[in-house]
Amino acid sequence: LPTGRNFYSVDMRDIPSKAAWQLGMQSADLLLKTHLQQYGNHLQRVVISMWGTAQMRTGGEDIAQVMALMGVQPIRQHSRITGYQILPLSMLERPRVDVTIRISGFFRDAFPNVIRQLSEMIQAVAMRDEADSDNPLAQAYRSDNALYQKQGLDAEMAAQYACQRIFGAEPGSYGAGLQHLIASGNWQNDKDFADIFLRWGGFAYNGANLQGQALPDLLQARLTKSEAVIHNQDNREHDILDSDDYYQFEGGLAASIRHFSGTQPEIYHNDHSNPSAPHIGTLKQEIARIVHARAANPKWIKAIMQHGYKGAFEIAATVEYLFAFAATARVVEPQQFDRLFQAYVADEEVRDFIKQYNPQALEDMLNRFDEAVRRDLWHPHRNSTNELLAQLLGR
Repeated sequence: LPTGRNFYSVDMRDIPSKAAWQLGMQSADLLLKTHLQQYGNHLQRVVISMWGTAQMRTGGEDIAQVMALMGVQPIRQHSRITGYQILPLSMLERPRVDVTIRISGFFRDAFPNVIRQLSEMIQAVAMRDEADSDNPLAQAYRSDNALYQKQGLDAEMAAQYACQRIFGAEPGSYGAGLQHLIASGNWQNDKDFADIFLRWGGFAYNGANLQGQALPDLLQARLTKSEAVIHNQDNREHDILDSDDYYQFEGGLAASIRHFSGTQPEIYHNDHSNPSAPHIGTLKQEIARIVHARAANPKWIKAIMQHGYKGAFEIAATVEYLFAFAATARVVEPQQFDRLFQAYVADEEVRDFIKQYNPQALEDMLNRFDEAVRRDLWHPHRNSTNELLAQLLGR
C-alpha cells in the first residue's frame, strides 16, 4: 500500500472549485431575479446559513454564491485560486448584496482560510466608493463606522466592527441552541428564540480573529436589517423534516429577524442537488413538498413501519420538526398538521404500530400536536381531531 498520503475531501487551495463557482454564480443570479420578479425591488441585505459538510461535498457552492452576490469572482492560476477580483457595477448590471454569514461549528473548524478570504472580500467591497443604492454593504459600513467611532471606539476597531459579517458558535460549540427550547417547550415567543440564537451564535469571526469574539449586538444589528434568509440544500439523501439542524438555523434566523425587525423575512431554501439546474424555492414550498411527497405518503409510512422502534421514532420526529418550523419560521400551513395527524394518529393501524413498538414516541407525538393547538400554531380542520386528541391524552 502507498504510504505518506493523507485523505482529504477538498483542496483548500481550490475553494470554491470551478464547478462550484459556476453553480454558485448561477444560483445567485436566479435568486436575485426571483426576488426582483416577486417583490419588484432588488434584494439588498440577506443572511445565509453555511455548513461545513455541504462545502466538503460541493467544493464550496455556498461560498461561491456569497461571492457572486457581493460581485466578487475568484482569480485562478491553473486550478488554484490566487486571489479575487471585485467586478465593476457595469459588468454586474445590478446592485451588490450585503451578505451576513452564519457559519456552522464544523465550517469554523474546517475552513479558517475561507473565513480569512471572505473577510478580506467583505472589507474590500465595503471600502468601494459606490453609491448607497449600488452597494448596500458600503453604505452600511460608512454609517456604522461613523456610529461606532461616535460611541468611543478607535478608528481601527470601529472599521473592523462595521465590516463584521461572519458569525458562529463559540469555539468548541456546535449547532444553534434551539433544540432544547423546542424539546422542553420552555419558550413563549420570538424573543426567547432570538435570545438563544444570539447567545449561541453571536461570536464574530474574521481574518484577524479566528478564535471568535462574543459580539451578539453586532449580529443583532445585521439581522435587524436582513430581508431574507438563505439556505442551500445540495443533496436529496435527507430532507428538512428528518433533521433538527434545519429548523435551528433557518427557523432561528427567521424568528430572530422577525423579533428584531418586526417583519417576517422571506426564507429561501434552494435546491442545488442537480448541479446543472439549481432551483430557487422558499422554505414554505419545501415543507409543502416534503409533507406531500414523504411525510404523509402512504408508501413511506408503510416502508418505515418495517423498522419497528426506529420507524416509530422517525414518524414522531417528523411531527416534532414540523412543529419546530411552525414555531420558529412560521411557514407551516394548518392542513399540513391535519395531514400528518390523519396519517399517523387517526389511522388506527399506524397509531397501534407506534404504540406497540415505541409508546413514548406516540406520547411525544400526541403532546406535540396538542402543543401546536395550544400555542395557536394549528387550528384542526375537523372537530373530530380535537375529540380524538383529547381522548388519547386521557382528558
